[in-house]
Amino acid sequence: MPSYELVFILNANLTEDDSAKLLGNVNDQIAKLGGTVNETNTWGKRKLAYPIKRQTEGNYVLKKVQMKQTALKELDASLKLTEDVLRYLAIRENS
Repeated sequence: MPSYELVFILNANLTEDDSAKLLGNVNDQIAKLGGTVNETNTWGKRKLAYPIKRQTEGNYVLKKVQMKQTALKELDASLKLTEDVLRYLAIRENS
């Protein structure tokens, strides 16, 4: 199964509990799609290069996951609908 690095920028106005709940929902969805989360790194709040959805700061999170490409497309569709995820990017790791 291919490995991916998934970087999120979450709304900076979320409380720590709400952020944890949102990331837990993403983990659950990855598991439901047959993938696994190998590592999660929280980079914290950082200033954005330009405003996104009227936000000038965001909480950055990196997840290293393993999942099939078709499952990644389903996760992509779900993340587009999540309002508190300002941006995200999935990059395939070289194996």
